[in-house]
Amino acid sequence: MFIQRQQLLTWILLIALVMRVASDDTANLSYLVIGTYALLGRSQVIQALVLSCLFTMINPGISPDVSATSIGRYLVIGCAVLSVFMRSKVLREGRIVGVLSLQTFLLGLFLVAHSFLFSSVVDVSVLKAFSWTVTMTTLVAAWSGLRMRQRESLSRQIFGGLILLMFVSLPFIFLQVGYLRNGTGFQGVLNHPQAFGLTMALLGAWAASRIAGEKVPPWSMVMIAVACLVLVVMSEARTAGLALVLGVGCALIAASWLAGRPARLVLPGLYNKRIYILGIIVLLGGVLTGPTLVNKIDGYLSKRVDAMSLAEAYEVSRGKLIFTMVDNIQTKPFLGIGFGVASDLSLMEISREPVLGIPVGTAIEKGVLPLAVLEEVGVVGFGAIMAWVWVLLRRSSSLGVSNLAVTMTALLLNMGEYTLFSPGGMGLLSLVLIAWASSSDASARR
Repeated sequence: MFIQRQQLLTWILLIALVMRVASDDTANLSYLVIGTYALLGRSQVIQALVLSCLFTMINPGISPDVSATSIGRYLVIGCAVLSVFMRSKVLREGRIVGVLSLQTFLLGLFLVAHSFLFSSVVDVSVLKAFSWTVTMTTLVAAWSGLRMRQRESLSRQIFGGLILLMFVSLPFIFLQVGYLRNGTGFQGVLNHPQAFGLTMALLGAWAASRIAGEKVPPWSMVMIAVACLVLVVMSEARTAGLALVLGVGCALIAASWLAGRPARLVLPGLYNKRIYILGIIVLLGGVLTGPTLVNKIDGYLSKRVDAMSLAEAYEVSRGKLIFTMVDNIQTKPFLGIGFGVASDLSLMEISREPVLGIPVGTAIEKGVLPLAVLEEVGVVGFGAIMAWVWVLLRRSSSLGVSNLAVTMTALLLNMGEYTLFSPGGMGLLSLVLIAWASSSDASARR
């Protein structure tokens, strides 16, 4: 019976994927299929949300556009919330399962209340705060409600799914559709080079940290980590590249300290001879390809911008956004301008549902998470969010170096792409992995 059920669930996901790429009409219905799938269990909730990320970010050159993408995403989120709520202790005992779930829920309540009281665009802020709260709380509750075996199986599925996405993207290196967005940055099967670069950064951090966390680092993980780094560079996503390197590096440095255990126990892979062999190979490769490698790295960091250093390139790319945010912070340092509100209201484009006029999507470009948070919710909100982020880091470090590396990489991605509070597309994938990395399983809590 178990095998038959698993086969049925797999077929449902495959049918939904085929519907997404088959035609305009079936593409819209595919969200309904995965929304219904989310009602079947906690694991199915997480699988449905991951698939919703893919459906939202899929390359338009290989699939039809979806006319109701925002509505479809909210449908899947709504079904996921309902599914977890029906299986939680809220109905039986009147309480949320897990400390992290409660902390996330309380932070969300603060963001919703702040949006009602202080936002300059109330309906947009309330919708964003509410959707983030229910999505993140649902993800944490879903991961926390799984037993250890279920968690391990599901995490392997997601890890394998990201590897499959990488391999499916490789043939597009030689096709124009793989560079559809801007003609130079590689986007694979996704709709934007930034989305592809950020996805590969998360996968690369996961693979690289597994090398350090296992006693005998598998060569397959080494190959995946190297491939991800190359693909990130090909995507021209500088934020992704820096987040991958810094996220893994900082995790390796901080893992032992945050976990309160010796480095040899936390990072046994670093003491394996395979790592030394790999280091020698990398060193020799760097020496042999020195000038070419330096030019490639310089071109990647400058990214068609006439900049002499990484800091200068960052200023050219994000400087105007930073100056505008700083001006808003100086004007409203304590209360902020409103959660999810653009720094310049005149440039804020709001997509609304045609019947009731409810905002269903708002594209804002900020980056630099700390400044964006301080600008939107003021000093008090900044303190609350940073305390929540610290909890994520501490919990991730206690659960393993891979958990910490994924969390740190996901957070560092927000230094260029502000996605931590965007439960759609790339932001939703980050939230799924952060929730996995920072939540413990039900049997461990018992």
